[in-house]
Amino acid sequence: MTSGDEQAYSDYDDTGHTRTRLPETDPYGGAPRRTPHRSSSRSLVTVVGVVVLLIAAIAFANRGDGSSSDGSTTKGSQPHTSSTAATGTRPVDTKTGGIPSGFAHTEQGAESAAANYSVVLVSADILRPSRRSEIVSQVFVADQQAALSDKFNKAYDKQFLSNIGLDANGDAPAGHTYVSRTAPLGTTTTSYSDSTASVDVWCTGVFGMAGSDSTNPVTSDWFTLTLQLQWSDGDWKVRSFSQKDGPAPVPGDDKASSADQMAKAVEEYGGFTYAR
Repeated sequence: MTSGDEQAYSDYDDTGHTRTRLPETDPYGGAPRRTPHRSSSRSLVTVVGVVVLLIAAIAFANRGDGSSSDGSTTKGSQPHTSSTAATGTRPVDTKTGGIPSGFAHTEQGAESAAANYSVVLVSADILRPSRRSEIVSQVFVADQQAALSDKFNKAYDKQFLSNIGLDANGDAPAGHTYVSRTAPLGTTTTSYSDSTASVDVWCTGVFGMAGSDSTNPVTSDWFTLTLQLQWSDGDWKVRSFSQKDGPAPVPGDDKASSADQMAKAVEEYGGFTYAR
């Protein structure tokens, strides 16, 4: 896990809290970052610190590929308007290594792939060494896999996992459940060709450690992932990705659930396969 020169600190709005800001980077190979939405200030410093550690590790692993493939439309062109309502097209019914696969070679298929890959890239599974190599081999293009595997392994080392309360295998302590779950709310294609696509995925997510004595309670945030996709070996794969904050709604007045309720929800409610 990087530190010092990889991180700079600034005021978190005007609350007196701090959050990590990663360096400005190329949007095609840049460092994704994520911050929780505003909530009670009681545990905000701890929550922000742990969430930022996770995203900084993803940023470290994702850093280094600043190129895009030829053949796509101009990045600066305005994205076309598209409804986020269901299209009626059935989602893919195949999975490889537990990850949806076999997406259509169409713009809609690229958006479906981007939505499903967003769920995987910001998940608890990627913290597990036993699952990480499978995720990298399934999600990323072949010529990026070796380098990314090495970077992810260095980013998610024992020290990093210990900092967020996990052991070397990515497991939470007895009586605790580590939560990192992402839910895409909508997608839009900003560029598309027969071989490449750039897709924005608007997401919300929950993450933290559910447990009676957790110092990192589960919180939520809103963010947008941009995935640069490439048609490779008969499927859409990720070449690089980046992230920005929001759009985020005004926080509601929902009563926070107990740690036991959050852990039970994660265990009882399964995820979805997303289709555009």
